[in-house]
Amino acid sequence: MNAHAPALAKARPFDEQDSAFAGDVIGDLSQHPKRLSPKYFYDATGSELFEQITLLPEYYPTRTELSILRDRGRVISAILPRGAALVEFGAGATTKVRLLLDECAFAAYVPVDISGDFLKAQADALRRDFPGLDVYPVAADFTAPFALPDAVNAMPKVGFFPGSTLGNFEPHEACGFLRSARDILGQGAQMVIGVDLEKDERVLYDAYNDKAGVTARFNLNVLHRINRELGGNFDLGAFTHRAIYNRDRHRIEMHLISRKAQTVRVLGRSFSFRAGESIHTENSYKYSLERFVALARGSGWTPRESWTDKAGMFSVHALVASD
Repeated sequence: MNAHAPALAKARPFDEQDSAFAGDVIGDLSQHPKRLSPKYFYDATGSELFEQITLLPEYYPTRTELSILRDRGRVISAILPRGAALVEFGAGATTKVRLLLDECAFAAYVPVDISGDFLKAQADALRRDFPGLDVYPVAADFTAPFALPDAVNAMPKVGFFPGSTLGNFEPHEACGFLRSARDILGQGAQMVIGVDLEKDERVLYDAYNDKAGVTARFNLNVLHRINRELGGNFDLGAFTHRAIYNRDRHRIEMHLISRKAQTVRVLGRSFSFRAGESIHTENSYKYSLERFVALARGSGWTPRESWTDKAGMFSVHALVASD
């Protein structure tokens, strides 16, 4: 699950000419098998539900990554350049970045996310709490090329991509993102990135099928968003959440399963479902340390250090841009 989606995303009046959401939904539901992009989980309700997920006893990634950043903060600080600009790709809640800002002597912080309102609120809070830090929010899709503020051009650059969001990309997309980040940050840049690790399948299953049903509500909420913003008529009670571990592809898959044969309308289009048919909503790839190192090297980065928790559940990596 993407911990960096805009937490204050807001619904807006539908305009078919410029709605990427509409185009993606129509296109994805027309595919065989049907799918929906996980980036549309994160309206205001979805973001609130995700924050609840991070606190669930079954959901280990957030608390485990936080523990690594707390325990290794001084070590991480020692290998990063002083006076650098910290560029966070997909800036979400500031809990993790504050741990780095407390330990490291950054001159500037550049949070990047598609939600401008959310970025402004977070930037204002950080300016109050870190008065010596220059904060330059950038409203942009962090998965595509964007320009850094002129004010940080002369500074060393450190990218920050926590939260295991890399796992939501297909491997070729993850490689593309890392290459893009390297180009944006420039020669000699460094990157601190969180990566979820392979582990016991029961632990993975429980993390995405929590007993309280929060993840199920999070998954189903995308249908509610389609109804609200695109005039859909999905019956949420006619779909059920399913998360499974695909061992061959090293990934958790999230699906919404149709409980019956039915037809749903969105923007005047009809979509038929068989009983048991799936809408594939998200993948979350789990890496071994060796497979992530190979991915990083193949994407223009040289691994410098890696840290895990004692149980080997999660990892944080320091990378340096290859020459």
